[in-house]
Amino acid sequence: MQDNLYNKETLDSKLFQIKGPSNTRKGHYLFIRDINLSIGVNITWKRLRKELLNNQKSATFVNWNVLKFTMNQKIPTYIYEKGNIVRLILFTAAFALVFINIYQPFNSKNWFLVTDITYFLFSSLIILTGVLVVVVSRIIMYHYCKKHDLELIQYCFWIFAEILAMATFYTLFEKIFLKDTRDVGDMIEQSFINTSLVLLLPYFISWLLFSWKDKNMKLEKIALEGSTTDQSTKNMISFYDEKGDFKLSVQSDQLLYLEAADNYVKVYFLNKGKLSNFMLRNSLKTLDESFINTSMIRCHRSFIVNFDKVKILRKEKDGIYLVFDHENIPDIPVSKTYAERVMTKFSHYSV
Repeated sequence: MQDNLYNKETLDSKLFQIKGPSNTRKGHYLFIRDINLSIGVNITWKRLRKELLNNQKSATFVNWNVLKFTMNQKIPTYIYEKGNIVRLILFTAAFALVFINIYQPFNSKNWFLVTDITYFLFSSLIILTGVLVVVVSRIIMYHYCKKHDLELIQYCFWIFAEILAMATFYTLFEKIFLKDTRDVGDMIEQSFINTSLVLLLPYFISWLLFSWKDKNMKLEKIALEGSTTDQSTKNMISFYDEKGDFKLSVQSDQLLYLEAADNYVKVYFLNKGKLSNFMLRNSLKTLDESFINTSMIRCHRSFIVNFDKVKILRKEKDGIYLVFDHENIPDIPVSKTYAERVMTKFSHYSV
């Protein structure tokens, strides 16, 4: 398969399925396999582009699948982090004020015969009122993303809806309060263009800034975790709050379970043999994503347990329960949503 993968005749006559990309120690790879077979090869983006450069049919297929894969990815968590939402709204409002009052796009000042001060006051009031659309939208996004994943393509439609809603608001304001005599269709089109400029530029700049800060924070975490070679620290599980600030680190053999508590998470662990807990401002959903390839597993919408500390898995009429060996720990329920996931984990422990 690997020898024929890059053969031009093979590419012309067969379809290939992309499963990836994935990160390895050697770089960023795609996995490509023959759609009719179960075997395939790993290939880097750079090499794939080189191999398919002279084959437009296959290149189009690959580009389309890569685009679909990219648009179906979840947006980064820093996009809907509460602090970043506030920063985005404030930056967007400030940018809109500067953009409209200093640059005056499309000769907007000439639309109405008013003084500079009146123009500034009216435009500021209209812009700040219009920004309420963004405020409401981002509040809804924040609460939605706490329980659901938001894909990139959905985020793009979300932004489009924000622009359309704000453009509609500006059009109605001009038509009703300013008695604009222009055609409604032309007004909406013009408002949509203006609103796109006002929103998309600060959105793009904010995304770059948040991404840069997130990468720096991850690098600091890596440096912090790699700063010591003590064997005991290798078995430590660290906890960070919703802002990415370090709050707690517990040895894995002392960590018991996590319980959701509104906007917080209670981390239960053993401290000198006694049951203790720590209130962490974060969500189980975010923490669950950081527990990949560990003994921590989500078993309920309100619980994540350390499966290494579970001694008994008991099935009752009303469901499955996980039992710890500590007398002060209640039995943890397993919901139907996570039952298969827990049983799969249990089967690995039983082998």
